[in-house]
Amino acid sequence: MIINSLLDQDLYKFTMLQTILHKFPSTIVEYKFKCRTPGVNLIEFIDSIKEEIKHLCTLRFKKIELEYLCSLRFIKSDFVDYLRLFQLQEEFVIISNINNELDIKIVGPMIHTMMFEIFILSIISELYHRKKVKEANSSISLNGIPILEKKIKYILENFDNGFKFIDYGARRRCSFDWQEYNLCRLKTSLPNNFIGTSNVYFAMIYNLVPMGTMAHEFLQAMQAMEVRLINSQKFAFENWVQEYRGDLGIALTDVVGMDAFLKDFDLYFCKLFDGVRHDSGDPFVWTNKMLTHYEKYRIDAKTKTLVYSDSLTFEKCKELYDTYNNKARLLFGLGNHLMNDVGYKHLNMVIKMTKCNNQPVAKVSDSAGKCMCEDEEYIKYLKDVFNCEK
Repeated sequence: MIINSLLDQDLYKFTMLQTILHKFPSTIVEYKFKCRTPGVNLIEFIDSIKEEIKHLCTLRFKKIELEYLCSLRFIKSDFVDYLRLFQLQEEFVIISNINNELDIKIVGPMIHTMMFEIFILSIISELYHRKKVKEANSSISLNGIPILEKKIKYILENFDNGFKFIDYGARRRCSFDWQEYNLCRLKTSLPNNFIGTSNVYFAMIYNLVPMGTMAHEFLQAMQAMEVRLINSQKFAFENWVQEYRGDLGIALTDVVGMDAFLKDFDLYFCKLFDGVRHDSGDPFVWTNKMLTHYEKYRIDAKTKTLVYSDSLTFEKCKELYDTYNNKARLLFGLGNHLMNDVGYKHLNMVIKMTKCNNQPVAKVSDSAGKCMCEDEEYIKYLKDVFNCEK
């Protein structure tokens, strides 16, 4: 089976889950799956996906995994006690064939459903690539190893030791085994550049630094809490700071667009957070805006971290690194380019929160086509409230 540990998950799912458990435990949510890759029909995998999820829902956290989580200073003991009892439930996942298209919804309490996203995306991606490999009568390793070695060579020849990058590929990987091979190879070949992974299982097994803070769903959920919509982003950041009190200090900037984020990210938050993460829009425009924003508040940007995580390649990393290396601390998170570049077309697919507490929620990113919401009137309202241009 594809998933064999509940720790085979991105760190930010644990950090968000802990916050929701402590502050908003009764929150009810709905997530929807969408494949954005044109010409790909995943309905043939429906039975295999159901079988994999059935297996996933038998898993429990092992003692060694809970002990590892306890060793992370920002993970609290009562949260680990909750995870001792944690088990995913099949009833919260609705998988259907609608007009010969794969339809997946996840509906239920947020503290019981938010973990499904990474697992389901990993399952679909690996099933898809198993088929591609079989059709080509080849193997992921045969195609992938030369590509990976070329990337390692590129990094060694084009970057100094100041260039730092991490793996963000759990939900994007073509297979569990390929992600494992990649991480081992990167750790031994690029000890000065490769500094961690979002995958908690591999961080534990290979003594890597687990990295991640928050995702869009956390800020989206705050749109449905008992606070004015215009204050929802500040409400999210305030609750995050209260939960982690200095740890995990990277804020996500594009849930309602960069300009709206900057209006909320005042001197108070600039000082409280260690940095920010880019996930949509032109990274150069974004960086210039962020540097100007820090300068406005007389904050030395060299003390802050800018994390880039939107469809990166090492060539794009080099452009950004060469431009901004001396202006701030830079960190690059790579997904598909690391874990799904093996000679086959990878899937562009997401699972996004569309409802929270029985009302619509949405992300209005800085890139066209990334919005997922079934209520067009809510999108218009959200854009109007935050004065979003797009």
